[in-house]
Amino acid sequence: MADGVMKRMSLIFKSKANKALDKYEDPRETLDYSYQKQMELLQKVRRGVADVATSRKRVELQMKKLQQEGDKLEGQARKALELGREDLAREALTRRANISAQIGDLNTQYESLQTQEENLVRQSKALEAKVEAFRTQKETIKATYTAAQAQAQIGEAFSGISEEMGDVGMAIQRAQDKTAQLQARASAVDELMASGALDDPSGLAKDDITRQLEALSSGGAVDDQLAKMKLELSGGAGANKELESGKGTSYASKSDEISDADVLKDGGAA
Repeated sequence: MADGVMKRMSLIFKSKANKALDKYEDPRETLDYSYQKQMELLQKVRRGVADVATSRKRVELQMKKLQQEGDKLEGQARKALELGREDLAREALTRRANISAQIGDLNTQYESLQTQEENLVRQSKALEAKVEAFRTQKETIKATYTAAQAQAQIGEAFSGISEEMGDVGMAIQRAQDKTAQLQARASAVDELMASGALDDPSGLAKDDITRQLEALSSGGAVDDQLAKMKLELSGGAGANKELESGKGTSYASKSDEISDADVLKDGGAA
């Protein structure tokens, strides 16, 4: 049970670590690093070719030197024979034979180094061609990745702009709604002020017809009071004639006028 939990935790940790690494990995940097490693390997192969070539050249020089010594001993052997010194000639030829054996060994080594050098040269050229192809592919992939990244960034920018414009559109709509609301409120206030509703102490709105009727009523009351005062001042007789001729108020009824005159007369008799 514990082993299963540990394996599961290890898998989760590795997956999260891989996801985090993938997030921060730049393929262009990875390609450049791979190209750098291939170039380092190519340099090692080239150094190997140079080392083998140097060894081959050293063997070649040593062979030439031994060949010169062998030729020299052969000449000495001939001269010794001419002088009747066969023993010296034999010794010179013996030494020459040893040198020839050494030359043979060196020649075998030389041929081996030459073959190794040729193989390394072929491998170096093949690796160089491979590295060059990888470099071309790397640059192509990097350019494609950079273009795709730029396109993605532009798309994200446009997406952000679209979202931002949506927010701006909502803000404009809210501003327009509030403006329309304020305009409607201001228009309503203007209408209320024009109708006099805002000046009414009772707070009840009155239209124009109501105000006109109220004005007529108040004007009729004033005329009635004025007629009564005239009746009082004239003793009643002149006021009755004036009322009968229509010079009094047009808003008081005839019964009201008679009753008012009777009242005044009664009052005068009293």
